[in-house]
Amino acid sequence: MLATLTLIRREFSAYFFSPIGYAVLFLFLIVMGCLFYLSVDELTAEDPYGISTSMEILVNNIAFWLIFAIIPPLLTMRLFAEERATGTIEMLLTAPLHDWQVVISKYLACYAFFLVMWLPTLLYLPVLLDWQVGTLKVGIDPGPVWTTYIGVALAGAMFLSIGMCVSSFVKSQMVAALISLVLGLVFLIFAFAEPLVASSGIGRQGVFFVSVPLHFARNFSRGLIDSRQLILYCSVTLFCIFLTIRSLESRRWR
Repeated sequence: MLATLTLIRREFSAYFFSPIGYAVLFLFLIVMGCLFYLSVDELTAEDPYGISTSMEILVNNIAFWLIFAIIPPLLTMRLFAEERATGTIEMLLTAPLHDWQVVISKYLACYAFFLVMWLPTLLYLPVLLDWQVGTLKVGIDPGPVWTTYIGVALAGAMFLSIGMCVSSFVKSQMVAALISLVLGLVFLIFAFAEPLVASSGIGRQGVFFVSVPLHFARNFSRGLIDSRQLILYCSVTLFCIFLTIRSLESRRWR
């Protein structure tokens, strides 16, 4: 247990000793700050339609999903690819840790940094939940706010697990990032091409099932949580973690 915690601390602190961690954090906060400004602008509109859709504007935006697609590959590309490239993977595998402990430790450290990235956005909540326009007190329903954060946490876990799995199979961090980005886009791009790829009822259901932006547009940002999305996120996450463990174990057989 102590060795696992040590590895988690090592991996987590590595993000703060690397320029990529600060670059990702800066890019994320800039984009979220711009989207927050749009949400506040909509919240202060005279039309009450804006008040009900402020959270939807924050997450149902192509800029949000672009940054959401880019960040997981950048955070996960170094997890195992760097270890393979430098040769330190052999030292790691000979440490008094099981393969699953190594994988879980790296994953938890990466996921913790992902969650830390979202902490500054909590400063937006007092503004969104309690806003004064002249003598009128307005604000958005807190329900969609919390379900949106739950959705972000679950979807982020899935995208990070995909990136970690890819990183365990390649030596180049750049290759790991590119492959992770392409695989992640599978869960994003269909949402923006829904009219083209979903001409039938079954097709629309399939597109909706795998399209994360549609999950937020129709459920999370409206205060709803669908068990189908939970099953998708959890199953893909666990499957990718399982593949990562098998990838490490395969090195012992060579």
